[in-house]
Amino acid sequence: MNNLLRKIFGPRGNKTTAGELAKKFGLELNGNPNEIVRGVAPIADAKPGQLAFYSTERNSEAFKILPITVLQKTRATVILLQREQIKDAPKGATLLITESPRGNIVKILGEIYAEKPRFGVSYFATVERGVFFRKKRTNYVGQYATIERGAVIEQGAKIYPGAFIGRNVVIGANTIVKSGAHIENATVGADCVINANAVIGKDGFGYTRQDGKNVFIPHTGRVILGNRVSVGSNTCIDRGAMSDTIVGDGTKIDNLCQIAHGVVIGCECFLASGVGIAGGTTIGDRTLLGGHVGIANGLKIGDDVEVGANSGVFRSIPSGERWMGNPAAQGLEFFRHYAWVKNQIKKEAK
Repeated sequence: MNNLLRKIFGPRGNKTTAGELAKKFGLELNGNPNEIVRGVAPIADAKPGQLAFYSTERNSEAFKILPITVLQKTRATVILLQREQIKDAPKGATLLITESPRGNIVKILGEIYAEKPRFGVSYFATVERGVFFRKKRTNYVGQYATIERGAVIEQGAKIYPGAFIGRNVVIGANTIVKSGAHIENATVGADCVINANAVIGKDGFGYTRQDGKNVFIPHTGRVILGNRVSVGSNTCIDRGAMSDTIVGDGTKIDNLCQIAHGVVIGCECFLASGVGIAGGTTIGDRTLLGGHVGIANGLKIGDDVEVGANSGVFRSIPSGERWMGNPAAQGLEFFRHYAWVKNQIKKEAK
């Protein structure tokens, strides 16, 4: 029953051939170039007509290498693998040979399961006068989307149904804004993905105390997203109070994150679900923040830093270090504290 439902309602791949994939991605072909590929599946579950991959690459200790018998017994018609595994591939299978199957499978998935192009502005969309489309015939604006005057929509950008683009917002080339996303006071770079219900460019949580009352500080900054930035569903990125909130090229932000006013995030960072960054914090390039990490305001986090899940960061972190815990500490320091606490508990138990 599950297989039937998956067949009816699951994602359908675009039909291609092994030869076309080899040519497009620079892969060595061993077998029939006309072998049709209709989808991709895990190597243990693949069926005839599908492509699977097998790899002994280890990008980190978390990656598990499957036993070679999985490759030997697969029913996949086309197999993406390394040269040293050719001898273990089933006879008759068409092989795509590469040094990095893991790297190439990402490209192949994007090719086979690419969404069909969407173009045109829906009759039910609200597009005010003064919206500038760089090349309107390449754009898509879905029903009930709203684009206010002064906005600039670059070539190939897609605005899905129900999205809101405020005044003077710039949406970069080939950027996708999913349904329910709300963007104002922002410039979004090229090739970005703003997922459903993300809110970008609203006022931050900036208040001052006057005469015993909390008084809101007017915000005049913007949000600047670089190229290839991904913003997860229900994530909020606040505009700066006076300076801009900035996210660098290639940074990926998961669902349900909060980026406060004036935060600066570098390039190629990863922020997992639930991360909260307080105002004025600066984060370097290639930094990894685990789920539900909280960072206090005004801190400086260096390049290539890793912070473990559920950590609370109250001190600035130099480049290249791994921190964890609450309050967070450098890895070795954290484990010393943990070992001491564990020993104390054992002593008291005696």
